[in-house]
Amino acid sequence: MGVAIRTAGEDDRELVVRLLDEAFHDDPVSGWVFPGEEYRRRTHHKLMRAFLDIVLAEGRVDVTEDGTACALWLSVPAGQPDERAGETGGPDEAVLLRESVDPDNERVELVGRLTSTAHPADRAHEYLWMIGVAPGHQGEGLGTALVRHVLDRCDREGLPAYLEASSARSRRLYESLGFAFTGRTVDLPDGPPMWPMWREPRA
Repeated sequence: MGVAIRTAGEDDRELVVRLLDEAFHDDPVSGWVFPGEEYRRRTHHKLMRAFLDIVLAEGRVDVTEDGTACALWLSVPAGQPDERAGETGGPDEAVLLRESVDPDNERVELVGRLTSTAHPADRAHEYLWMIGVAPGHQGEGLGTALVRHVLDRCDREGLPAYLEASSARSRRLYESLGFAFTGRTVDLPDGPPMWPMWREPRA
C-alpha cells in the first residue's frame, strides 16, 4: 500500500515542528548544537521552528497524510551560496538564525556556516534540508516514501538532489536511494561529522 503524501501549509506548523523536534532530539548533530538533555528539551524546538519558517517561505514541506513524517525541500538555483534562497550560512542569515533561536549559542550559527560552505553551487538541484519521522513510526518506510516522492520528479525533470546526512544510519538509507558521499565530511568542532551527499538524476 502506498503512503499518502500532501503539501503542508501554515496550519501544519505545530505538527511539523513537533515532528522535527521529536525526530531529531537524539540526533548527533542536535546533541552537539544543544548539549545536555534538559537544555536541548528547552531549546531544540526553536531551531526546528526557524528551519520550518525558512522552508515554508522559500520551499516546500511534504507531510504524510497521517501526520507521522515530514520532509523539508528547497529548490536551489545555480550560483554562490549567499545568492541562493534559503541558505543560512551567509554573514547575516547565520547571525539572525542564532539570535532568533539561542543568542548565546555560537553553534547554532556555526552549523549553518559549515553546511553552507559544503553546499554545491554550480548546478541547480533539489535540497533535502530535513526529514523527520515520529519515533514510534521509524522503520516503516515513511521516510523513504517521502524522499522518493521528490526523487521521482527529479528523475523526470533531469534534476540532481543534495543533502547532508547527520548519522551513519541515515547515510546508509540515502545511499540505498542513489545518493553518494561527495568525499569530504562537514566536521563540527569536537563534534560528529556530517556527510554531504549528491544524487544524479536517473534516466
